[in-house]
Amino acid sequence: MTHAQIMRALSGLLLGFFCAILSSTVVTNALPRIISDLGGGQSAYTWVVTSSLLAVTASTPLWGKLSDQFSKKILVQSALVIFVIGSLIAGLAQNPATLITARVVQGFGGGGLSALGQVVLAAMIAPRERGRYSGYLGATFAVATVGGPLLGGVITDTSWLGWRWCLFVGVPFAVVALVVLQRTLNLPLTKRHVKVDWAGAFFVTAAVSTLLIWVTFADDKYNWLSWQTYTLVGGSLVLTLLFLFVETRAGEPIIPLRLFRNPTITLASIASLFVGIALFAGTVFFSQYFQVARGETPTMSGVMTIPLIGGLFVSSTVSGRLITRTGRWKGWLLTGGILLTVGLALLGRLRYDTPYPYIAGCMALIGLGVGMTLQNLVLCTQNQVSVDDLGAASSTVTFFRSLGGAVGVSVLGSLLTTRIGHHALSTIGQLDTQDQVTAAKASSGGQLPNPALLPAPVRTWLEGAYGHGIGDIFLYVAPVALIAFLVTLFIKEVPLRATNATAQLTETERTP
Repeated sequence: MTHAQIMRALSGLLLGFFCAILSSTVVTNALPRIISDLGGGQSAYTWVVTSSLLAVTASTPLWGKLSDQFSKKILVQSALVIFVIGSLIAGLAQNPATLITARVVQGFGGGGLSALGQVVLAAMIAPRERGRYSGYLGATFAVATVGGPLLGGVITDTSWLGWRWCLFVGVPFAVVALVVLQRTLNLPLTKRHVKVDWAGAFFVTAAVSTLLIWVTFADDKYNWLSWQTYTLVGGSLVLTLLFLFVETRAGEPIIPLRLFRNPTITLASIASLFVGIALFAGTVFFSQYFQVARGETPTMSGVMTIPLIGGLFVSSTVSGRLITRTGRWKGWLLTGGILLTVGLALLGRLRYDTPYPYIAGCMALIGLGVGMTLQNLVLCTQNQVSVDDLGAASSTVTFFRSLGGAVGVSVLGSLLTTRIGHHALSTIGQLDTQDQVTAAKASSGGQLPNPALLPAPVRTWLEGAYGHGIGDIFLYVAPVALIAFLVTLFIKEVPLRATNATAQLTETERTP
């Protein structure tokens, strides 16, 4: 296929991917207002993010395995339909519980789009050339990520629209993507009559869900060391063991355990787990910082995150092209790990009055690091598996990245509540008696406060607590990114293959 033919075939896929990312990021800067209007608190704020990540995590291996058995085109279109249904339910939500449920549906569709995007790329494009087109995928991710918060902020601040339209905005893009996919994406279909590993899908979902319930409510509803902790952690371990038992006996396991005999796949999966923690947990609290700790509007909150997305856009496109030109990828992987770690560590000094140029520089470092890391962990995995395991291997790496993000957001969301409370309590004595009463009322009730409605001294006190608390979160995430970097040191750089998955499949079928 020529470059023009590949881009035409990828157009609908990239549009669908754009739709998923846009609908996910467009609510980022609206979340503080959404949770406030629906009467939720910090726990609801965290779960709106976590529920979607959980669904992505649990569904990614299933989508990947299905892509090894059924039409990739139909699967992508099905994921788009599911995503649209979730978006419509979310836009009509009247309480946090409904919104969280809708985010689960959205996440299930989004998991399909994320997993299948990499699989379709691998089916059409050889690893040696894939860096260039993975760069296009990364650029689409960057454009949707930078456009989402900005668009969401404008929609939220526009009185005749409101935040609900942030949840509806992805629907037209999804409809267009469905039409374009129907006309442009044509891949050979290999019919394989095998059973889907539903038991494996159930147990991995149950194990992850139980773990997330524990980390979300620990230190809030119960202590870290309590009977609830022992029950939930023990239950998660039992479910994990049941999952492993089922996978060893499944004819077509959702995550083939034999893949982990390959050191590259094992190391890439571990690195993806820690990168997921650093990526999602390290960035999901930016909108809360800018709006609560600095009093910015949702629109300005989106504008102020541009350095993060700019770094991601530049590094994903540049590194992708250079990998295609040189065939060398590990250096980019290691450089990305260093930049990500340094950026997060520097943000550990974050406070409510930290100069914005300092914050922008740190965000740019994080964006550069993420752009060099995410796609290359998938690329090095795809380069070492057979065509029959392409979908499963790709989705396995994505699964661990999403798992890390879901667990990281939950754990750090709980820690953030604790750190904010600690800093608020240690500084409340600086207020006079009347302001202390006002501050106590503002911080009670479990809902996210609106700083604009508070007296100036109380507002400064609240912004200081949030700014310091979120700075602590970045400081906690930096060592996690360092672990991911150390793991990637041991990944062996294998030359990229010059044939795509479809060509490999054709050659296999021709071989007697």
